[in-house]
Amino acid sequence: MMRILALVTDAFGAGGGIARYNQDLLSALAQSGRVSDITVLPRFAAGTPSTPAKVRQLRPSPDRSSWIARSISLAVRQRFDVIFCGHLNALPLAALIARLRRSFLWAQVHGIEAWQPRGAAWREGLATAALVTSVSRHTRQKLLAWADVAPHRVRVLPNTIDPIYQPRPADPKLKASLGLAGKRVILTVGRLSASERYKGHDRIIEALPEVLGQVPDAMYVIVGSGDDQPRLAELARETGVADRVIFAGQVPGRELPDYFAIADVFAMPSTGEGFGIVFLEAAASGLPVIGGNRDGSLDALADGAIGRAVDPDSREELVAALTQALTGRAPRQTDAVRRFAFSSFAEHVDQLVRILGR
Repeated sequence: MMRILALVTDAFGAGGGIARYNQDLLSALAQSGRVSDITVLPRFAAGTPSTPAKVRQLRPSPDRSSWIARSISLAVRQRFDVIFCGHLNALPLAALIARLRRSFLWAQVHGIEAWQPRGAAWREGLATAALVTSVSRHTRQKLLAWADVAPHRVRVLPNTIDPIYQPRPADPKLKASLGLAGKRVILTVGRLSASERYKGHDRIIEALPEVLGQVPDAMYVIVGSGDDQPRLAELARETGVADRVIFAGQVPGRELPDYFAIADVFAMPSTGEGFGIVFLEAAASGLPVIGGNRDGSLDALADGAIGRAVDPDSREELVAALTQALTGRAPRQTDAVRRFAFSSFAEHVDQLVRILGR
């Protein structure tokens, strides 16, 4: 029976893609009969969240020095069979602890943080890892291009999807509150961060005039917040579509299914997604989905089985995909999403634990 120390940026009680991935992974580990207990030390968290049986999440330490000191103290005072490193930035610390305590090192990589070469401490840490999991084939390929790690030790463990995302009727009150009654809606859900402009909000805004030429009642709803919103709002004004772009702001996770329900298509023509769980959420909600063909989105789109992959830099391709979806000519692939069910994810995690135990 394994005892695991998970060093993560955030997990239970936090939002965002990495936090949700960690929550799912830790929950799946807790279901494994090969795991006895899991201690989680996050950098960030909110309140005192509930956790699954076998999982004990400690209070967060936003201060990096404090987090490092607590990580080392935990490893010195307690025995752990596995040190799980939830983000590449913490790998040198996790590798040091694993080496000193003679524990297995399990490293997780997500997206752009693993796409460019890192220094010697990261190369050495990856070389000692018993297991590295990547959310997508794209990230795995990028990592292997520079890391000193045997390819057979780098496994793809894609995201899983919450069962709350299912087709449901549109809420007329929500549509009315957003001024969408009688409109056809393009939806994007994602942070509006200047550091994450790769998500492609601006590409959709720039494509809107041509889309409106074929679908005059089209609207673009953006769910999310961040420091890039003023730039996007100005771009909408310059493009002449400010009255067709709605910034809905940050939406609680429990309310997201209602936003998928009022949309006609989900689009995020990204160039930098590690995976893109939101594509699965949209598809499971019954929407046609459009993503980019240059990053981990291809794994979420299942190479076209779940959604349409376009060249993010081809406005012609994007306009064609959007108009096809808005006019009801794009397929909706809810069945194909089942491969990402939590039951499959948990089974995959259990197999990885078995590999560690050999």
